[in-house]
This record gives sequence, structure tokens and C-alpha cells, in this order.
Amino acid sequence: MTSVGSRRSRRTLGVLMAAALVLVLAACGSNSDNSQENPGGTTVPTPSGSLPEFDATSDDPAVGMAMPEVQGKTFDGEPLAIENNGKPKVLLFVAHWCPHCQKEIPLLKEHFDSTPIPDGVEIITVSTAAQPGAENYPPSEWLEREGWAAPTIEDDEGNSIAAKFGLKSFPYFVSVDADGKVVERASGELTTDQFDDLLARAQGE
Repeated sequence: MTSVGSRRSRRTLGVLMAAALVLVLAACGSNSDNSQENPGGTTVPTPSGSLPEFDATSDDPAVGMAMPEVQGKTFDGEPLAIENNGKPKVLLFVAHWCPHCQKEIPLLKEHFDSTPIPDGVEIITVSTAAQPGAENYPPSEWLEREGWAAPTIEDDEGNSIAAKFGLKSFPYFVSVDADGKVVERASGELTTDQFDDLLARAQGE
């Protein structure tokens, strides 16, 4: 025969287990938007999906993969997304202290001035690997001095956007078609002809 004390213990255990389950479900629900917050309380970009690290010496396994989608912010705190919106795009990852980026940005800026980007194609810059105290910090002022007009997302302190796109070196380029699939990646200083090839690949040419 079961004692009264034993029945009470089981009821108490059941109540505690139910309460624990409620807490777990509440916690999962509160993170359903996959947002992250840094210790200062500001939301940082939250990429979904990921590409393998880029290796220029072998066939690129990322070709044909879906591009990671990112909800980030500009230097001014305005929302800016890298998303599958039906538009071909070329993504350019730069670091303010990188000497190759310091050559590539003015080269492409001059190229865009004489050869406008085709309608319906997006050029999105990701400013990543920021290092206070290093050359050209902050990156917002560096890009402004260069007259760089392409929309720019500011990566978080953990460089999560760069990691999700498989960045290994700077500058870094990802060409994406209208279906949101990666068609080509490249790194290092590109000539304007090489950059135009990335644009053409994004457009399916």
C-alpha cells in the first residue's frame, strides 16, 4: 500500500517537472528569432546557414550552395540585409587595416564611376575584422574618405558574417545569382575585368 507521504512526494515531483518544462519552452520561444545580444544590449547581425571556408587552390564546394542570409545594420544603425530577394549580387568583404583592401576599394570606386553597376544587381560591402587603433579606424570614416557608396553592413565583434560566408583572406568576394545560389568566390586584389566577370556570373552570363 502506498503511503500518503509517498503520494505527496510524487505530486511535488510532478509539479516541479511541469514547471521546469514551462521554463524550457519559454526560453526557446524567446530565442525564436535567432537574435543575439552583446553585453551592451545591442543586437548584432545573426546569419543563418554557412559556407565552407574558401580555398582558392581547389574546386569550390560552395558553388551551388544557398547563400547565408543576414539581418545586419549599417554604420549608422540602419537595418541592412543580405537576403535572397531575387536579385543577383556581389558581396565584398573588407578590413580597414588590410593593404590589399586599401588598394581595391579606390580601384573599384573609380571603375563604378565610369561603368555603373547594371540595374537590378546589388553590390553589398561587409566591413569586418575591425581593430581599434589600427590604420584607418574606424572603417566608416575610411570608406567615406574613399567615396565608397555601396551599401555596407558592419560585422559584429565576433566577425560572424565573415565566418558564415567562409572568409579566409581579404579582400573577399562572393558572387550570387538571382536564385540566391553561390556561383563563384574569389579573394585578393582583383582587376576590374575580374570583378566584371563576377558580376556577369551573378547575372548568369
